[in-house]
Order: sequence, then structure tokens, then C-alpha cells
Amino acid sequence: MKPLLPLACLLALAGCSNKAPEPQATATSKRVATPWDDMKKDEQKAKDVQKLVDDHAKEQQKALDDAGQ
Repeated sequence: MKPLLPLACLLALAGCSNKAPEPQATATSKRVATPWDDMKKDEQKAKDVQKLVDDHAKEQQKALDDAGQ
């Protein structure tokens, strides 16, 4: 029983050697679609529309200011 303990320790140390792990097969990792992707697209679209509306409002305000002077 006593010789088993040092043997088990020796095997455990041998299993923890410093050799580099084998490289795993690296397939090109494509982005996986998530349920939030559509919401993010909708949010970006809404931001773009809001920016467009704000730009048109500024143009109209400038035109009104120019016409008033």
C-alpha cells in the first residue's frame, strides 16, 4: 500500500508536465446569430431615422431663421 502512494504522486506529476497542449482544430469561427441581433439592427435603424429627422429639423429651422431676417 505504501509504494502505491509515491507511484500515484509520480503519475500525477507526470500528467502535469510543461509540454504545450496539442492545437485544437481551428475552424473559422463564424459569428453565431443571437436573439438580440434583430433588436440591435432595429435600434440602429431607429437611431439613423432620428438623426435624419433631426438634420431636416435643423435645416427647416435655419430656413425659417433666414426667411425671418
